[in-house]
Amino acid sequence: MIRIGIICPSEIAFRRFLPALQKANDKIQFTAIGIASPEEWFGDSLSTVSPQQVHEQQAGELAKAQAVVQQYGGEVIVGYEHLVMSDVIDAVYIPLPPALHYAWAKKALEAGKHVFVEKPSTISLANTDTLIHLASSKGLALHENYMFVYHDQISTLEEVVASGEIGDVRLYRISFGFPLRQPNDFRYNPLLGGGALLDAGGYCMRYANYLLGGNAKVVAAQSNYIDGFHVDMYGSATMVNADGQVAQLAFGMDNDYKCDIEIWGSKGTITSGRILTAPAGFVPSYTMKKNQDIVTCPLPADDAFLKSILRFVDCIESSQVREEEYGILHHQESLVEQFKTIANI
Repeated sequence: MIRIGIICPSEIAFRRFLPALQKANDKIQFTAIGIASPEEWFGDSLSTVSPQQVHEQQAGELAKAQAVVQQYGGEVIVGYEHLVMSDVIDAVYIPLPPALHYAWAKKALEAGKHVFVEKPSTISLANTDTLIHLASSKGLALHENYMFVYHDQISTLEEVVASGEIGDVRLYRISFGFPLRQPNDFRYNPLLGGGALLDAGGYCMRYANYLLGGNAKVVAAQSNYIDGFHVDMYGSATMVNADGQVAQLAFGMDNDYKCDIEIWGSKGTITSGRILTAPAGFVPSYTMKKNQDIVTCPLPADDAFLKSILRFVDCIESSQVREEEYGILHHQESLVEQFKTIANI
């Protein structure tokens, strides 16, 4: 049995990770959740913070962690570093803001713990490669949670395309964007790894690379900014594989909601929404258009978060799967780096 701890009582850990983990508890089990110590939370500014502020911060985080323990068991550990060093866990789940992933994943790996990290793995290719090399040298799993790739709707659409129903694929279009969130959301904070590229664009590139066979490159990229924000707020890109197949991407954090795939073929076109974010139990669908003939068909419901967790278990148990994940992770961050270079960000 793999024992896993969670760094930070985040909303995604409580709402998505733990319910999915419950379905896999014959393989992996939640045993502890960590809250930041005052030193970890406030950093160098701790000396300027009042005792009342420290108390409020600790009380707030503790209350959230205790709510997790009350529902799912385990124990609360004060201090992320104490958690990753603890003998009560074998692995750690990191749902922190992106800029904090590298430091805590590195500490966890150095402590001999397998790492299941939310996307993006880090905010730079160099940092991700450092984690990959460290994990590989210690025989540890390092898994980035782009869970949507494990959803059955992805493979089902792939089968429809492979059947020749829409002929030869001429173009893929992937769009992922959502409206503004609360002003204090980490996505708008450059110090926490905010920005549309890292938050939404990464999804589009991950899916495009999958559709294009795993060897795609970014050949055009554009990032756009909005007055009043200090991070990129929307963008677009073109990716091409070795065979000349093309995917066009668009993403943003100040957009009408879209989460779509369009596959334009010589004989027909497939479109589907919620392709990147379908929750457990949701029944997605796709529309196939052949000139003026249009049909809508259901796609399978699934639990992509559970499948991502099970993939993490496979990484822990199989050196071959670990190596596959290292390669996928490196290529994903390489695509992000290519985008940054072309878009000059």
